[in-house]
Parts: sequence; C-alpha cells; structure tokens
Amino acid sequence: MDIKEELRVAKLADVPPGELLSVDYDGVPVLLANVGGTVYAVRDECSHEEAPLSEGELEDDNSVTCPWHFSRFCLRTGAALDAPAEDPIDTYTVRVEDGEILLSGSGGAVR
Repeated sequence: MDIKEELRVAKLADVPPGELLSVDYDGVPVLLANVGGTVYAVRDECSHEEAPLSEGELEDDNSVTCPWHFSRFCLRTGAALDAPAEDPIDTYTVRVEDGEILLSGSGGAVR
C-alpha cells in the first residue's frame, strides 16, 4: 500500500480517553483508540474474519479485543496477540494538532 498523505479524520473530543471511534481514512476504515490521552490508529478490521474492531473492547494493556472471536491486537504495533487471528493489522501514524486528529502512513503493520 502506498504512503498516504496526512488527513484530518476527527476531533480529539470525538474520542475521549477509554473510547473507540471508527473513521474513514481515504476510503479505509480506521479505528481510533484513546488510551489515557494517547491516540492510536489501526485498521478497523480483524485480520481473522474482518470484524469491525470498533465494536470490540479497549483493554488496559493498549490492546483491542475483537467482538466476534475475541482475538486481541496491540494498538501500538498491530500484532495479533490471541488466536484465532494470526496476522497483524495495519497501523497508522497519529498526530494531534489544535484539537484535531490527523492520520498518515502506509497502513502497513509494524512487524
């Protein structure tokens, strides 16, 4: 996937600490997760069966649990932490400026 330009996807107020939000990033569903004031961005799609991770649970260990089969994914790296998912999910670079969340990046998972 090609590197994408930086785009505004949401306001920081749209995703308060402890919350998840699905946004569109140039046609790609991306999950924003606010963990203690740090916003992470990963593809909003489980690598196992494409479930929307935004309907899952945000965990205290900076991971998100899939709502369908309970795989967990690291929000920092995109790594699959629990079966049945084995493949990582894409991650994105997040920048917050003037209360706006901006995303950029290739969408590739950190391996």
